[in-house]
Amino acid sequence: MKFGKKLALLLAVILTVSVLGACNTNSGNTGTAPTETQSTQTPAANEEAASNADLTKPSPEVESVVDHEGEPITLTVYSQLANYAGEQIGWGADVLLEKFNVKFNIIPESDGTFATRMESGDLGDIVIFGDNGGGYQDAAAAGMLFNWEEDGLLDDYGAYIKENFELPLEQNRSLTGTVYGYGHNVAFNPRDHEAFFYYPHLRWDLYDKIGRPEVNTLEDFVPVLEQMVALEPTDDNGSKTYGVSLFPDWDGTMVMMVKSTGALYGWDEFGLGLYNVETQEYQGALEEGGMYLRALKFYNTLFQKGLLDPDSMTQTFDDMSKKYASGAAMFNIFEWMASSYNTPAHKEAGKVMQPIAAKDQKNLVYGVTIFGGNRVWTIGSKTAYPELCMEIINWMSTPEGVLTVFYGPKGVTWDLDENGDPMLTELGLAAQLDKENTSITYAGNTGTYKNGEYQHNNTNMSVDAVNPDSPSGYTFNYRFWPSTNLRQTVTPVEQAWRDYTGKLSADEYLIDGGHMSVAIGSAYAQNKRDTELETTWTQVGTCIKDGSWSAIYAPTDAEFDAIVAKMISDAKSYGYDACDEWSRNEAARRKVAEDDVKAMIAE
Repeated sequence: MKFGKKLALLLAVILTVSVLGACNTNSGNTGTAPTETQSTQTPAANEEAASNADLTKPSPEVESVVDHEGEPITLTVYSQLANYAGEQIGWGADVLLEKFNVKFNIIPESDGTFATRMESGDLGDIVIFGDNGGGYQDAAAAGMLFNWEEDGLLDDYGAYIKENFELPLEQNRSLTGTVYGYGHNVAFNPRDHEAFFYYPHLRWDLYDKIGRPEVNTLEDFVPVLEQMVALEPTDDNGSKTYGVSLFPDWDGTMVMMVKSTGALYGWDEFGLGLYNVETQEYQGALEEGGMYLRALKFYNTLFQKGLLDPDSMTQTFDDMSKKYASGAAMFNIFEWMASSYNTPAHKEAGKVMQPIAAKDQKNLVYGVTIFGGNRVWTIGSKTAYPELCMEIINWMSTPEGVLTVFYGPKGVTWDLDENGDPMLTELGLAAQLDKENTSITYAGNTGTYKNGEYQHNNTNMSVDAVNPDSPSGYTFNYRFWPSTNLRQTVTPVEQAWRDYTGKLSADEYLIDGGHMSVAIGSAYAQNKRDTELETTWTQVGTCIKDGSWSAIYAPTDAEFDAIVAKMISDAKSYGYDACDEWSRNEAARRKVAEDDVKAMIAE
């Protein structure tokens, strides 16, 4: 049975189970992975891709509300995912000004921001939620979000979304009974998965020089990093090097970098702990012998050996990013951290970060979701410009808008080839390889590609979704376009990694090496916690987060054990067991939703 014929069944599933909840932690950044020269994902020019493409329909022509003659309108974009405050700048701003005569003023999330804006009665014009749980549902209940089906808003100004995003819209309806938006990273084929996001990277050139020691498990990286730091004790700027550098900006109820390390073994952040995407088992953060405490000890060991950047607890994301870009840290678990170091200049100098997985690792990779993810696009109910906001979100949901958000202005950094398939221009390819140092000129203005990237930090379609406008059935991911592969040059240091692994790309290396655990994109969405549990949750989460940082900086094993024991005791006194019970119940619901999708795929 072709996927297109399963819509009725899928819609029925949504009536009983909601979309993927707070389990996708690809939240921090929209950075693009290092470029590879050969795809490990077969282009979807097959029966399924054709079936998926049939699901999409052209957007009908409607009269726009954009006034190109008047003064630009400034829209407040409150994004719980943003790492930036202020006006959108660069080419991204120029595109918005040209197409919609608008400017974006970005409001990021910080302590108290959501509560303050709720109390004010105005969340903003475009509102992007970090998850579809309590905060989103509270805003909906309080009348703070615009009903997309009211006054013909979706019909007239969101026609592409209405025609092509039926499942994500129905998923959103299932959360509150009303369509207030839809979740991020939409795709049309549940069998596919995204490109890898979590996997361990090392400075390959240094690893090569120390003899490529065997890495059997996570803890084996410690002596490897000791040798690498000894071999190169200073970075490009003459500053001291470390094994790793962390940051606290994205911490929630747990330390982000600690919980995310579990992804190297197929553990996805979930509730107040982790969820194994292969076994579908839940594990509390404080479970003895569990993955969170194991990862916590890993970072403490690095600290004790002088291999953890001592600024980790206090520095910002930007501070950390600059250190990775200069080579001040030699191990990381995110593909975008590696890409910041892998500039043409470094690679030409024989320096590069490449994936080296421990033999026992099964790195988490997210399945694409036909329901939309947990980060919700919405419009604030107090906006004076609901139609304009809807037009912008609708455009960002079209293939052209998706490609523009991912890669820059059409005709400058990307365009369509003679077959109608997208391709990067020479400038566009250079920008993806070195965002910080590639200048983009658009609408008469010049700036770095990096500065122009959209700062709301959310996506509409998955970069690994099949592009419905691509005649060849390619995904939106430029890394797997033949036009990209044919123009890639491989430096000697990159070739050395390929010779060692026998693979041409990170994805091929991880898949063929058995280092992959796929999180099924399902119709799960977490239940809203009641007020009492939410208060408990906050107290417990703060206890775990603060206790974890203290444990990371413990100078001895004995002090580490004492800090962890106190953290567990204090967390239990605050109500950890109630949070754990709620999380386990939610994990059971997630398993049911995943099993439903598995059954559909098997048909």
